[in-house]
Amino acid sequence: MRDCEVAIIAENRYAASVPATIRLRWQGTPAPDEFVVKPKLYVLAVGVSRYQNPQFTLDFAAKDAQDLTAALRRQQGKLYRDVEVRLLTDAQAHREAVLDGLEWLQRQTTSKDVAAIFVAGHESNDPNGNYYFLPANIDPEHLKSTGVAFTEFKNTVAALAGKVLFFLDTCHSGNVMQQEKRRAVLDIAGVINELASAENGAIVFAASTGNQYSLENPAWSNGAFTKALVEGLQGQADYRRSGRITVNMLDLYLSERVKELTGGRQTPTTTKPPSTPDFPVALVP
Repeated sequence: MRDCEVAIIAENRYAASVPATIRLRWQGTPAPDEFVVKPKLYVLAVGVSRYQNPQFTLDFAAKDAQDLTAALRRQQGKLYRDVEVRLLTDAQAHREAVLDGLEWLQRQTTSKDVAAIFVAGHESNDPNGNYYFLPANIDPEHLKSTGVAFTEFKNTVAALAGKVLFFLDTCHSGNVMQQEKRRAVLDIAGVINELASAENGAIVFAASTGNQYSLENPAWSNGAFTKALVEGLQGQADYRRSGRITVNMLDLYLSERVKELTGGRQTPTTTKPPSTPDFPVALVP
């Protein structure tokens, strides 16, 4: 254990406190031949372009999930000693498979590891305002029994022992706007803030603000958010040419690149728990 921050949170059935944080500085001297164990990266990526209900069809949500996992796999042997991926696209991304993927992530991730969750597709709220991700086999008339409730993601994130990165690109709509498809406006600020709360502890990268569309375009062969995300992880976010990309550097690149791609119509957001320091998420040659 080297320099670190320790946060203590008091919690009861009503609420959790603001974290009390203390920074600990290690004053020892490392041995020249000291063995350092790299973390493992566990990735659950879900992308649905082809729904059983054709009116929900998207162009690039599934490809977004594939492209991101390909970028993260290339970190094996660099920042991470191993990268394990569970990729669910289109028909594979049914409700039961998504829930099983969340259980897999919780079972595998240790305190020394990093977990990444990527979700691309449609979202919806029920009449009570509860948020649901829409898997491939969604039945809109039975949202509670066929959708994946936000609480499933929240409970998984809260139970994960290691660092958690959550990439959320679910503001999708099948409405065609010239060559672009728009990912529907649905205010998920509450969902993001809850995932990134001190007691849940995820760093959430969201594709857009709650009052914007999330855009995809054949010219990019991706959604704008994933195009920028993959570029950033592959080195474009390394502004300082330091050979590493941190959370803050990726946040900056996403905000600037997505605005550039969409002419300012889409603004991604990043939300961190208050006690989480900046840390590297990728290395570049």
